[in-house]
Amino acid sequence: MSQYAVVGDWGTSRLRLFRMEQGRVTARHDGPGIGAVGQEAEAAFAATIAPWLEEGAPREIRLCGMAGARDGWVEAPYADCPADAESWRAAAKRFDWRGTPVSIMAGVACVGEDGAHDVMRGEETQIFGAMARDPALARGRHLIVLPGTHNKWTVVEDGRIASFRTMPTGELFALLRDHSTLGPKTDRAHPAQEALGFGEGLERAGEGRLLSSLFAARAMRLRAGRSAEWATGYLSGLIIGCEIAEMRGTLEEVDDILLIGDAQLAVRYAQALGRQGLASQLLDGDACSLAGLGLV
Repeated sequence: MSQYAVVGDWGTSRLRLFRMEQGRVTARHDGPGIGAVGQEAEAAFAATIAPWLEEGAPREIRLCGMAGARDGWVEAPYADCPADAESWRAAAKRFDWRGTPVSIMAGVACVGEDGAHDVMRGEETQIFGAMARDPALARGRHLIVLPGTHNKWTVVEDGRIASFRTMPTGELFALLRDHSTLGPKTDRAHPAQEALGFGEGLERAGEGRLLSSLFAARAMRLRAGRSAEWATGYLSGLIIGCEIAEMRGTLEEVDDILLIGDAQLAVRYAQALGRQGLASQLLDGDACSLAGLGLV
C-alpha cells in the first residue's frame, strides 16, 4: 500500500480532494458535488482519484461533508450540540473501501430556542480545524460564519459548537439569478456595475423590507437603465444584508466574528458586516478543512 492519504470535503456542489504525504499536500483533484452524482457517489469518487490509484491504494481516506448525507456515499450520523471535537470524531462512520480504511466524518445537529431543528455537514470540520489552528478560538464565545449555498451562523463557546442557524441565502440567490425574471443571465463582464448594485442592495436591506425590495431588480432595469450586472449585484446585496439583519441579535452576543469559506464570497460578507459597523476576520477555508480532517 502507498504511503499517501486522501482527505477531502465533498459538498453539494463540488468535491475537493487532497493527497497528503508526510503532512503536506502534494496534489489536489476537484470533482462533481454530491448533488450532481447522487447514488453514483462511489463511482464518482473512484473516477476522481483514478490517477492516484494507478500508483497504488492510499493508506487511508478521510472525508467530510455531504459524502455522509443520506443521499451521499455512506450515511454518517450527527453529533448533537453542544459538540466538541472528541464527540464529533467518535461519531464518524468508518469502513473499508477496496482494502483502504475510510472515515466519513459526522455532521452536527442542534435544536434552536424556537424548537426548529438544524443540521450541518462539512462546516463543522472547518470550525474544529479553525480552533485547532488558533487555540484562542477554543476559549470564550465567538461567532463563526460560513458563507456558501447554505450559510451557517455558528456560536462556538469554550471549544464546542454550542448552536447554529442555517440561512439558505446562496441557494436563494442562485434561484433568483437563474430561474426568475428578477435576475437576468449575465457573463458578469462589468464588475463595477455589479459592485454598485451590491452596495445599493445592502442599502435597501437596511430598510428591512425584503419582499417589497426584490422586484426593484427588474423594475430598475426596465425604467431606470440599470444593467444586468447591476441587478445581479443588487440581489446579492439585498439578501445578504437582510440575512445579517435577521442575525443581529446573535451578533451582539459574541466576542468576535470570523468568516470561513470561499474568499470572494467571504469578502462580500465582510463588506456587508462592515456596513453595519461590525468588524470580521477572514480565515482560509481549505486550511481549516485540512486542519479539521487532521483531527480524525
